[in-house]
Amino acid sequence: MPTKTARLFNNGGSQAVRLPAEFRFEGDEVFVRRDEYTGDLILSKKAGWSTWKEYFELRDIANGAVPDEFMAERPLNVPLPESTVFGEEE
Repeated sequence: MPTKTARLFNNGGSQAVRLPAEFRFEGDEVFVRRDEYTGDLILSKKAGWSTWKEYFELRDIANGAVPDEFMAERPLNVPLPESTVFGEEE
């Protein structure tokens, strides 16, 4: 897709971007962040969910059911078995 140009304008005390029609977002909010390496401003659509329940409902629709073992009980804060550096014997 070729690069397009968007217009900037002031709206009250804020700056706004008028996007070309093919780049429009649904809804009335987007995420905004700045790339730390390039300084580019990045707009991203917000996820369509706000709770874990909504997330799993959307996930079920998109990918099928959540596996039974998902987030099953598992030992936490258990130290890993000791090993030698690079698998060398002592």
